[in-house]
Amino acid sequence: MLYRALLAALIRLRLDPERAHGLAAAALGALGRLPPTRRALGALLAPRDPALVVEALGLRFPSPLGVAAGVDKDGRWFGGLTALGFGFVEVGTLTAQGQPGNPRPRIARLPRERALLNSMGFPNRGAEAAARLLRERPPGVVLGANVGKTRAVPIKDAAADYRAAVRSLAPACDYLALNVSSPNTPGLAGMQAAAPLRELVRGVRAELTAGGLKVPLLVKLGPDLDDEELDAVGDLALELELDGIVAVNTTRRHEAVGAALAAPPGGLSGAPLAPRAVHVLERLCARTRGRTILISVGGIQSAEDVWARIRAGATLVQAYTGFVYGGPLWPRRVNRGLARLAHEDGFASVGEAVGSAGPTRGPSAATPAG
Repeated sequence: MLYRALLAALIRLRLDPERAHGLAAAALGALGRLPPTRRALGALLAPRDPALVVEALGLRFPSPLGVAAGVDKDGRWFGGLTALGFGFVEVGTLTAQGQPGNPRPRIARLPRERALLNSMGFPNRGAEAAARLLRERPPGVVLGANVGKTRAVPIKDAAADYRAAVRSLAPACDYLALNVSSPNTPGLAGMQAAAPLRELVRGVRAELTAGGLKVPLLVKLGPDLDDEELDAVGDLALELELDGIVAVNTTRRHEAVGAALAAPPGGLSGAPLAPRAVHVLERLCARTRGRTILISVGGIQSAEDVWARIRAGATLVQAYTGFVYGGPLWPRRVNRGLARLAHEDGFASVGEAVGSAGPTRGPSAATPAG
């Protein structure tokens, strides 16, 4: 209640959302870098129930609830985020070259809809700067690196640009997610088509092989693909034996907020995105038949939302906007509720429940593809 009152006060004062985000990042980042404070937070807030543990991508996640890319853009506060109870953090989006992103203001709150609108454009200090921070992570912290295209690089040279970022980041992270779906980088969404995506994945894999690295490779899709396009990506995931798919990114379709939208165009996240995120998850789960790890993101507000996504086929779930509105104790509440739901439904672990609500069960989604 105190956090919600503070959030309401910040909204009334019209504190810029990006400024508020930066202040929170600085505070929690500082706490996360102090081992005694981090341990104290973890003792109070970290997930405890063994039913929450998920084995996937060759990794052990203490909870399936993770932080979506966009929260920790540069790898500055993942220690504090995990101490709050998140099972993993996807850092980024990171680009090979540092860049300032789009002009400000570039985030708008839509509190009545529990949504955010952003046109950030991948502001970050660059892959190499982030990699130095990722290498300093505390023990037991699971980190993904979300990789995007440098804005100044032409689309025709995108594969080489991604490879340059991966060259820096792969040795420092637990998995890689190729962001080919942000609506705020011109031309990027077109890379979700089968031909350019195939070329990109093969190029990044060649980079990993050249470096002697075995890092799980995922792609992040947007919500605005139609069913035929989703099926094509699902088929490609099986063809290439992708380790996983992160779905979904923000949407440029703002019908769900209608007249409430009084901000420049950008990507919409939060509660209005949930129905589409669920549809995409179910479509991909059916197409890949449980042979590809699915990470669901978009509109997660509660433990019940997380549980529904897991039963619909997600092995892991990520949050951004729900955390912004829910506050620092939100991951603890979600973890406790999720463990309770798993026990009430008769599952010894959340991993056992992956895809259990679907019409068919393929090989366990908790088993890495390939």
